[in-house]
Order: sequence, then structure tokens, then C-alpha cells
Amino acid sequence: MLRTALALTLVLSSPALATQEYILPTLFDVARVAPDDVLNIRAEPSAGAAIIGTLAPDATRVEVVEERRGWARVNTREGSGWVSARYLDYRTDVWAEGALPTGFQCFGTEPFWSVIPQGGNVVLAGPDMPGDVHPVQAVLTTGVFRDPTRALVAEGLTLTAVPQLCSDGMSDRLFGLRATVVIHGQQPRMLSGCCSIQPGG
Repeated sequence: MLRTALALTLVLSSPALATQEYILPTLFDVARVAPDDVLNIRAEPSAGAAIIGTLAPDATRVEVVEERRGWARVNTREGSGWVSARYLDYRTDVWAEGALPTGFQCFGTEPFWSVIPQGGNVVLAGPDMPGDVHPVQAVLTTGVFRDPTRALVAEGLTLTAVPQLCSDGMSDRLFGLRATVVIHGQQPRMLSGCCSIQPGG
């Protein structure tokens, strides 16, 4: 009985077991790479795969959308590739309750559109939507620790983003959030696309 109680105490008091580390997509910093070296981005999750890009040894806020056998998928130029996950440290400041990450933006094709937060608003832009500004009313979350799922409720539109691999239809890049936008009004519309949390991406 004492042994069982002691084991339960250890489990409950262990931060590694009590704290969920992360759910993808999220942001990482490059770590443990020499200052005069780079972290290679490879075409496949293998040390023998072709190098298609690099990350600087001090690169920060790198978006990872998928993991596979110790490798992490990141976007580079117009495609995506893989880096060794052993050289990445995840950030704990990305997914805050009731908020969006700083680099959050969504976009789609057929038709082309984008939703970009700006201050207390989101700007919906597209060929027939020349920068419509919508005040944000709420950012809803699931309550699950570090869950990237978001519902952005704004005046005149609602955007939902759920963790799922997503293609923008224009490049070989893959994103970690699938987006749906419902535009309210007399003629409601629904748009679909992807979201990224890569700053400046």
C-alpha cells in the first residue's frame, strides 16, 4: 500500500508527466548548433536526404507543423522540409488562453483571401474584399492546455482554425492549421484555407 502511494505521489509531482509539452503546430528555437554551423533542412526525414535549405544557428520562432521519427517538418521558400528535432527547443509562450500568436495569419485560394489580425481588428482582404476591417469580439479556445484550436469571432465574420496538415494550393508548403471563415450578412459566404503562425511568413 505504501509503495503504491509513493508511486502515485511521484507521478503527480513530476512536471514532465503533469505538464503537456506541446501540440503542433507551434514554434521552436534552434539549439545546440555551433555558431559557425547551420541546421540543414532536408527533403525527407532522413540524414541521407537531399539538403534543400538551412536554418541559422540562432534562428528563433520556427514553425513546426509535423513530426516523424525524430524529425520536424518546417517550411522553406516555396516548399517544406525536415530538420532533426534534437536541435530544436519548443517555446512555451506561443499558445496563450484566449489569444492568438503574434504571427497568426490565414489565407486561401479559389478565391484568394487573407485574414490578418491588426491590433483589436482583423483585416479580411481579397479581390472583392479590399481590406475590410472587422473588430474582434472574442478569441475562443478549447480550454485544453496549449491546444492550437481557435475560433476568432469578429464583427461580421467567424474564423475557426483546427490542427490539421493543410496545403495552400499554390506551393509545396504545408501548414499546421486548417481554416474556415464564415462571412455574415445578407449573403453569407464560407471560405476555406490554411493558417500559419510563422512570424513574417
